[in-house]
Amino acid sequence: MGNFFNEIARELEGGNPVMLVSILTAAGSTPRGAGAMMAVFRDGRSCGTIGGGNVEYECQKLGHTLLDAGRSAIRAFRFTPGQAADLGMVCGGDVTVHFHCLCGGEPDLAGLFRRAGAAERNNENAWLVRRLEGETVTRLLLVTPTSMAEGLPAELLGERAVWTQGADSWFAVPVARAGRVYIFGAGHVSAALEPLLERLGFRTVIYDDRPEFADPKRFRGAEQVICGSFEALGERLTLGPDDYVVVMTRGHQADYEVLAQTLRSGARYFGCIGSRRKLSLCRERLLAAGFTDGDYQRLHAPIGLDIGAETPEEIALSVAAELVAVRAGKLS
Repeated sequence: MGNFFNEIARELEGGNPVMLVSILTAAGSTPRGAGAMMAVFRDGRSCGTIGGGNVEYECQKLGHTLLDAGRSAIRAFRFTPGQAADLGMVCGGDVTVHFHCLCGGEPDLAGLFRRAGAAERNNENAWLVRRLEGETVTRLLLVTPTSMAEGLPAELLGERAVWTQGADSWFAVPVARAGRVYIFGAGHVSAALEPLLERLGFRTVIYDDRPEFADPKRFRGAEQVICGSFEALGERLTLGPDDYVVVMTRGHQADYEVLAQTLRSGARYFGCIGSRRKLSLCRERLLAAGFTDGDYQRLHAPIGLDIGAETPEEIALSVAAELVAVRAGKLS
């Protein structure tokens, strides 16, 4: 998302208007859900996506028309053939789309989108919040935990986009999520997992005790690659409630060391790779060390969604899918 907002900021700084196209609501089978965004530029380019296909094509055309007129709008599109405003698609859903005309040359507006792009780099939760009067945006805010605005409905600042309709209408989209994925162990599965997570918008930290594996050249997309002892994680790391712990070390002892130091950290997710036999031994050691069944139940073990994965790349896919499900609130 950072590049998306920085591209909008560049256009605005150059004095060019931008049409910000956002899905307000989505029902039934639709390519993208509420909160998906696309920017349409005067020179014909666009960035971001609201799902591709006909809906995106039609919204790009309408976005250019509205941009030339300097207008904002709300439009509904249906994916069921034969109905008014349908798109000739058979998905069986519908979307409500907001077209927000952003005026170029306004430093405060460009700065807001620059801050949105920086929120991800700063490991800070952030929401783009708009107040709507009809089709017109009367207030545009970037809200973070350190820059909360008074008078905002509490339900706006959650994991998903929210549109509160009525006399006082608000639309909020989470645009940056705090938290990192800490991958302990830098073997073949980790090497396949890290670039996949980067493409999915996760920030990663790799940790291993072997210098030849904890090599930044093997993990070019990672935010940090650390070589250190598994027995002294607290000297190098501090985990928070938005973080994810992925345990993929080379053996049972290192797995135990990592879990014993992180399982009560309050991190959002814990997962450990390995056979059921190895995981059973690890559980016995944790219980003997004073951990409870409740502590252990927080651990996703074996890690990843059950898709029959066998190769490192397939296992990485299953783990990435599980992390996406947790981030989306589908798993805990």
